[in-house]
Amino acid sequence: MTVEQVIIQFPDIPLRSRDGHKLRGFFGNLFKEHSPLLHNHFEDGNLRYAYPLVQYKVINHVPYLIGLQEGAELLTDLFLKIKFLDIDGQKYTILSKNIIHRKIELFETLDIKTYHFLTPWMALNQDNFKKYISSDIRGRNELLKKILIGNVLSFYKYMNFRISTQLDALVFVKPIITNFKNHKMIAFTGHFAINAILPGHIGLGKSVSRGFGTIGLKK
Repeated sequence: MTVEQVIIQFPDIPLRSRDGHKLRGFFGNLFKEHSPLLHNHFEDGNLRYAYPLVQYKVINHVPYLIGLQEGAELLTDLFLKIKFLDIDGQKYTILSKNIIHRKIELFETLDIKTYHFLTPWMALNQDNFKKYISSDIRGRNELLKKILIGNVLSFYKYMNFRISTQLDALVFVKPIITNFKNHKMIAFTGHFAINAILPGHIGLGKSVSRGFGTIGLKK
């Protein structure tokens, strides 16, 4: 199947990696009448529990907007309307912006692809955090492998892509401490190898709409 993807960059506006959620807040408020895809909330205030089709990221200090499927169409429609950014009350006039349209073919494969995390991967929830902490190195690696495969299958599910091939993965990551909603949490940096086709710049794991877990194909 084909996944539509749009990538918008603002190369002249330097932001910090942790400003991804502020991008989300700014655009979600600025265009809140357009679609719940921009902020993952419906009009009644309920959360949209699904893979985010619009994601906000800061990669190497460059702000990014990533749209998939309906989110790609939405960002294309809004592209010309984006004139400025306001981050923490600081207004940035947009002097240049880039938009990339691409189509990614998802298909089953036995070939191993290697991807690296461009932003920290938040793999652990409250339950598997306890299991991770109490496990030895081998147990932690097996747990992270299982979580990663689950993340990929979850992405495929929301893209309506079904596979019969069993996924296998190797995970080469190290833990780091990151701030999330004013709390210190464990996230991971590094890379992984898996027999799966994945679009670059999508997020895997928790809080991908805020920029966590962004992947790129490792060359």
